[in-house]
Amino acid sequence: MVRRSTLDRGPQSAVHDGRSLPGSPARGRAPGSQAGSSVPWRGAGGRWAVWVLRVLIWAVLIIVGVRGVIAIALNQKTPSAAPASTGEKAGPARSFPAGLAEAYALQFASVYLNVNQATAGQRAQQLAAFLPAGSDPQLGWNRAGSLTLQSAQVAGIDVRDGQHAVVTVLAQVNGRLMQLGVPVYAAGGGMVVSGQPAWLPAPAQISLPAPASTNGDPAVTSALQAQLPAFFQAYASGSSATIARFLAPGASVTGLGGAVTYSSIASLYVPPGGDTRQITVSVVWQIPAQKGAAPVQLPMTYDMTVVSQNANWYVKSIRASVQAAGQQS
Repeated sequence: MVRRSTLDRGPQSAVHDGRSLPGSPARGRAPGSQAGSSVPWRGAGGRWAVWVLRVLIWAVLIIVGVRGVIAIALNQKTPSAAPASTGEKAGPARSFPAGLAEAYALQFASVYLNVNQATAGQRAQQLAAFLPAGSDPQLGWNRAGSLTLQSAQVAGIDVRDGQHAVVTVLAQVNGRLMQLGVPVYAAGGGMVVSGQPAWLPAPAQISLPAPASTNGDPAVTSALQAQLPAFFQAYASGSSATIARFLAPGASVTGLGGAVTYSSIASLYVPPGGDTRQITVSVVWQIPAQKGAAPVQLPMTYDMTVVSQNANWYVKSIRASVQAAGQQS
């Protein structure tokens, strides 16, 4: 019996095992119809990447849309640059030479507020150094009466821009307190009084609030009244070695160097508390006068921190007081 060759069996076995050759119609399908799902698709990886990209694009679009709707609903605006701090002059005003202008205005006030017919010519010459060329040499004075300046200090400055400012001088004139507004123009390293000054009111005198009623500690008050006189004698003399005997550990106090001498304690207030107390004491100083004259006596008030150690009180600090005079108990 003759055996078939392998080449003869190949196509036939393919038919018998139910598989179709490429290009032949599938079983149960009319000739010429498209081969559907029976043909494997080889592009699965690329299609997944497309779907992921689409999801990302849609997510971004949704986020942008939601933010836009919120911004419209809340009337939000694009943030702009933060404005300059209100505590500082912005722009060119920061370049104004404020310190020099204050000193300049103080010198001007010392001439302007001294008026006397006997020295009118000298005043005009001195004022000319502060005024623009061609100005009235007496700056409006009618050449009558007199003014005497007792004291003057700069109270403040209002810088308007890079060239203009008004310096306020607090002054004592003819025994009365007042303020003088001096307009100053500065440019190119120089300055001039740019207009007539303005007489301004002195700071208003006000009343202090009523002090809180607090009972003191009589026992500690009695102990300190016995110990403080020796401290104030040392404090007046300025002897560091003597002062150190009255100080708490780690404390440092500088004395008055003999400028005054101790007279007495006028009042002492010691609040209740523990081993550390914040006390207020009014001490009467004697201030040396001219030879042959009686010394001046003045009560002056101090806030002090004292601490208790081994049944004694020691000074930790001493400073000027904010308490109202005569209100200590």
